[in-house]
Amino acid sequence: MPELPEVEIVKQSLDKNIKFEKIKKIVVRNRSLRFKVPKNFEIILKNKTINKISRKSKYLILHLEDIYCVIHLGMSGTIHLINRKNFNKNTNTSFYGYSSLPLKHNHIEFFLKKYRLIYNDPRRFGFFKIFKKKKLLDFFNNIGPEPLNNKFNINYISNYFINKKKNIKNFLLDQKFVSGIGNIYASEILFCSKINPLKKAKSLTKSDIKNIKYFSKSILNQAIKKGGSSIRNFKNVQGDNGRYQNEFKVYQRENLNCLNRDCYGKVEKKVISKRSTFFCSRCQK
Repeated sequence: MPELPEVEIVKQSLDKNIKFEKIKKIVVRNRSLRFKVPKNFEIILKNKTINKISRKSKYLILHLEDIYCVIHLGMSGTIHLINRKNFNKNTNTSFYGYSSLPLKHNHIEFFLKKYRLIYNDPRRFGFFKIFKKKKLLDFFNNIGPEPLNNKFNINYISNYFINKKKNIKNFLLDQKFVSGIGNIYASEILFCSKINPLKKAKSLTKSDIKNIKYFSKSILNQAIKKGGSSIRNFKNVQGDNGRYQNEFKVYQRENLNCLNRDCYGKVEKKVISKRSTFFCSRCQK
């Protein structure tokens, strides 16, 4: 699943290419996404100008004059841009998934002046929703602050964890506590913080909490700068390479030596709440 850095890269790609473009036409080939695409979706968005593209947590937001179109990529969704005049081999707006447009599962297509914007999603867990401003604010009411937001501070984390028995790995994946972190970055954050993923939130020390705050922000910022993470290495629509997968300290490094200095442990893999978690039990306490 694309996490905050990967969605931020999509946002940056769209902002660079389609900002101020008018939607000439929309074709919906499959309305059965996580939520049904409304029957009047094409009519509502037709001839609207894309004034701005923003991101909230793992959500993309198209600002369309008086309305907003919220896009969530789900487990396997990707957005591709096809230049309508000059054929471009690399179409993916991020580094997640396939660099070129797949032949199957292209569910929604936006026709703009210069580009065709295509939403591809094999598992169909993503969605498109349309909101007026007040409803948009209501929609985001139940998610926590991003790690990059000043609201995600030591006082907020400490107060949230009082008497909480749930383990810290599950809290980092809980979007009501902090939004935008997924499975990859949760493992990386806990490794750099030297915290065992099974440690109960209420047992975290002040030093632990400082490390969680610091490394959550630091790692996500590094991932954004390097284009996000991908198991595959390819160029995006801008012709750039995503490189953060080369920085992984523990994720997908099972049985390899721990990278912490003076630690002679090996990276272990454990399934926690049905999610693969990578850590070093020797230096993560």
